Amino acid sequence: MEMDVRVGCYAWIEDDGRVLLTHWHSEDGVRQGWTLPGGGMEPGETVIATIVREVTEETGYRVVVDEIVGTNTIHVPLEARFDAATATLPYLSFQVIHRAHIVGGEFVVEVDGSTDDAGWFTRAEIDRLDTVRLVRAARAMVDR
Repeated sequence: MEMDVRVGCYAWIEDDGRVLLTHWHSEDGVRQGWTLPGGGMEPGETVIATIVREVTEETGYRVVVDEIVGTNTIHVPLEARFDAATATLPYLSFQVIHRAHIVGGEFVVEVDGSTDDAGWFTRAEIDRLDTVRLVRAARAMVDR
């Protein structure tokens, strides 16, 4: 079966009991939620390079990528796509999650990108946030 496939690479960054999250919003502004720093892989890019680039773009931090946490997939049938009026294929998001740690940079929030906020949250605070499925999946992997 043909599908639109997107590979996303994300970082689980935890420091002193807090996890770094970014606030994502769809291009149309309708969907939003807190997520892990990261995003889509560019042609020719490695998973590690994608994570390093995305974390820097979204938070200003420079990171070193550590071990893989795991992978997650989300399948969206054509009729359930938010862009179903123009889409022609079902959607598959393949997400690769690694631990990472900060080695430099200065905290800033991305401007004019797909994220509009970032912050550090305890796990109890995360439980009260409107998070995307990726955060719950990654947390389950990290906590096992």
